[in-house]
Amino acid sequence: MQTKAFPPGPDTSPAANLFAMRRDPLAFFAKLARDFGDVVRFNTGAIDFYFLNEPELIKSVLVTRDRDFVKWFAVDRTKVLLGEGLFVSEGEWHHRQRKLSQPAFHHQRIAGYAAVMADYSRQLRDRWRDGATLDVAAEMNWLTMVIVAKTLFGADVDAEASEIRDALSAILALFERSTLPPDEAAEFDEARARLDATVLRIIRERRASGEDRGDLLSMLLLARDDDDSGMTDEQLRDEAMTIFLAGHETTANALTWTWYLLTQNPDAETKLHAELDRCLTSREPEAGDIAALTFTRMIFNEALRLYPPVWAVGRRALRDVPLDGFTIPAGSVAIISQFITQRDARWFPDPLRFEPERWRAESIAARPKFSFFPFSAGSRSCLGEGFAWMESALAIATLAQKWRLTLAPGHVAELQPQLTLRPKNGMRMRVVAR
Repeated sequence: MQTKAFPPGPDTSPAANLFAMRRDPLAFFAKLARDFGDVVRFNTGAIDFYFLNEPELIKSVLVTRDRDFVKWFAVDRTKVLLGEGLFVSEGEWHHRQRKLSQPAFHHQRIAGYAAVMADYSRQLRDRWRDGATLDVAAEMNWLTMVIVAKTLFGADVDAEASEIRDALSAILALFERSTLPPDEAAEFDEARARLDATVLRIIRERRASGEDRGDLLSMLLLARDDDDSGMTDEQLRDEAMTIFLAGHETTANALTWTWYLLTQNPDAETKLHAELDRCLTSREPEAGDIAALTFTRMIFNEALRLYPPVWAVGRRALRDVPLDGFTIPAGSVAIISQFITQRDARWFPDPLRFEPERWRAESIAARPKFSFFPFSAGSRSCLGEGFAWMESALAIATLAQKWRLTLAPGHVAELQPQLTLRPKNGMRMRVVAR
């Protein structure tokens, strides 16, 4: 195959590209795809980027040619926060840590977490009051945070949940800036120290107890290298912080956008309530009910399509990589965006319309596999995918059995693409009894 010199791209200056990408990355990448197609090159001064928006190319980067790439982050602050945890680490260390963590996410073990997921969902459901106005983003964050802490680390963080959320919000607000003035750098460090305090407390308490609870934290504590040495507190902190943050922040956002979409689509909400009434009657949902809640799962799938928690990923080429007649040179960065590809009309007709029926088996089979990849794929695929599916289905079913949510008057839902796709200014909603 003849290799072309460069794919098309904008003729704007590197500084203009960098400004546009930082100001509104979702609009920037959407414009690239609309104006230049599936392979787009642009430069920001220090880096050549190749934006890819076609399923086979996405498969090449994430699966087929994944060894030709390593993770790339816009700022080094990711490692400051997550150290050498699974989300950041590379090579043999990543393979070792992934292999060590995998048993905690086996489908049988996830089924065992269902009781905790359902119990916390019931607690949240029962503390809501008819007519109350809530920040549903904060409510979902509490729910997913306490579930992850209890199931994977055997810890109760309910009393700290508000402080942890505030610290994480402060970190995400500062995260994407390439440099921080001294006052903001101090704020970032203080927020990270707050998260560290919780994670290190959990580790110390478990070390002191010596108890093997069979959860992820026990697996990490019992792990041994070839010289029979265990993980240091720093290594444990990196892994625990990664799982703790990734395990609740992403699902909390996905659930928040799910409730928002239901408020905008009353027909889908009616179908959801009908399914819950038919399958559960007045009984509370449990793990065995998930298979029957097909429309519930379709709703969450469609929410992940429209509002993927991880909205883009970057991969830096370790060597020259030929793709689709072009070469991505060593040192360049390939960008793929779940948000853009999953809203492409080629794979999802009328792509901005909320349509849970897209997730019937025959519709899924008719689409390219990598037109939908909210949990990434290949060696970097999300270990917690099955965990998130179980948690979300139980949370939606438990809460929607009793409550409807309507958008609070005057509240405008806005996108905030940071490390994850959060709603800007939260999600103010009114709770209405069914």
